[in-house]
Amino acid sequence: MTRFLTLLNKEITELMRNGKLIWLPVVLMIIGISQPLTSYYMPQILDMAGNLPEGASITIPTPTGEEVLSGALSQYGTIGTLLFALATMNVIAQERQNGSITLVMVRPVNEWQYLGSKTVAQLALLLLSLILSYCLTWYYTNLLFTPVDWKVMLSSLVMYCFWVLFVVCVTIFVGTIIRQSSAIAGVSLLFLALISLLTTLLPKFMEWSPGNIRGEATKLLVEQQWTESAWTVIGSTATLSLLLFLAGVMVMKRYRRY
Repeated sequence: MTRFLTLLNKEITELMRNGKLIWLPVVLMIIGISQPLTSYYMPQILDMAGNLPEGASITIPTPTGEEVLSGALSQYGTIGTLLFALATMNVIAQERQNGSITLVMVRPVNEWQYLGSKTVAQLALLLLSLILSYCLTWYYTNLLFTPVDWKVMLSSLVMYCFWVLFVVCVTIFVGTIIRQSSAIAGVSLLFLALISLLTTLLPKFMEWSPGNIRGEATKLLVEQQWTESAWTVIGSTATLSLLLFLAGVMVMKRYRRY
């Protein structure tokens, strides 16, 4: 445990040095609050940019608070997933390129401690960023639209956190196999996109898929209650994330030869 905490402290220090603790929360908060602000001022935006005839007006139904938060989750599912993968791609690749991974693995540190410290540190960063962004989005949504109960908001946030867990585990696992950072991000995003595509094309056979998390979180916002399908998706996502972590540990064992 002492070695794990030492490695975890090293990872957190590295996050502070490279600025991820600053730029990632800020970018996610901008993405989050852009949803309620854009939805609220959309008629004015279209009026200014639409070149409508004189006297014409645009009438857009006012969305509910739940619909606005669902739109924010959609933003997290596209731009957010890209940011999550980009923020995680260098976790192992940088140490493999500069050779420091060899110095770490020849010490009395096992693969669980090494990979676990990186996974926990990245999850802490990404979840903190997501929580700050989503709570700020919820605040502005309550100001501009119909209020959303904080318990419903929190439940949808908890559910979406499992998608972040899955993205981190996928990216770190790919990082144990591939050396180049750009290739790690590309393969990870391709795999995540494939999961989402198959979930859309084969809904009957992919009810368990992690790609359903955003849909289940949106359903939770609308119906305001947990469903059996939501628990199925959460369980499968957590299981797949654990399997990816274990596979990464097995791959890391090869560094013991160097």
